[in-house]
Amino acid sequence: MASNSVRVAAAQMTSINDLAANFATCSRLVKEAVAAGAKLVCFPESFSFIAAKSGESVKLAEPLDGPIMQRYCSLARESGIWLSLGGFQEKGSDDAHLRNTHVIIDDSGNIRSSYSKIHLFDVDVPGGRAYKESSFTEPGKDIVAVDSPVGRLGLSVCYDLRFPELYQQLRFQHEAQVLLVPSAFTTITGQAHWEILLRARAIETQCYVIAAAQAGKHNENRESYGDTLIIDPWGTVVGRLPDRISTGIAVADIDFSLIDSVRAKIPIAKGRNDNHRCRNSQAAL
Repeated sequence: MASNSVRVAAAQMTSINDLAANFATCSRLVKEAVAAGAKLVCFPESFSFIAAKSGESVKLAEPLDGPIMQRYCSLARESGIWLSLGGFQEKGSDDAHLRNTHVIIDDSGNIRSSYSKIHLFDVDVPGGRAYKESSFTEPGKDIVAVDSPVGRLGLSVCYDLRFPELYQQLRFQHEAQVLLVPSAFTTITGQAHWEILLRARAIETQCYVIAAAQAGKHNENRESYGDTLIIDPWGTVVGRLPDRISTGIAVADIDFSLIDSVRAKIPIAKGRNDNHRCRNSQAAL
């Protein structure tokens, strides 16, 4: 591995309504990531818990300094690796709501940053069921990026993927190099849109995209598409599990020279700035 690159891992799992079982799976995948030489391992949305019954997630929700998240902080510290924990059920401002929160923990076990999902999944899936995440989830307001050993990370969660302006801001206002998209896509929307949306976000921002995914059947009412991916700034898939719904990790290297090269050869940041100046000049006429 070249000196200007660093290894990452993206975990795929099938979370259930059992905190201990999910933590055991995460611990095993962290060990695999450490053995592979990764400095960061990314987990999917709802990594710690997926409810089988309505109301379970809200009842279980805890603050970030509660025992569930503190256990993952200990895992990061004991393993000496950064964790991206996508979509934690953080306690909301009242007993009827939670926040769908993406948490970044460093290799000393400290929470470095957190982002609450802005775009909530209120969708009637064609040929599937209706979802209304807003009925029990508070939307976030702040766009979040954070520095790490694998570059500057832009945080998002699942349904955010369909809103490209978020990723444009992460790249051009917050200087992200790596976009994290932990998800639990439905099988119908995943089959139709998952890979193409992820590759589009990578191409249009010239960032790496790490998309850790829930996969397979969680309970009799819920199933996730899977297909965990790592994509480079040119839009090439550089990490992928061989089985779309298996539990395991995909590994790839973040190559900082590739980020610089792609951005230099197709200078979209300059194009955006030139266009902005042009619009301002026209407005002044």
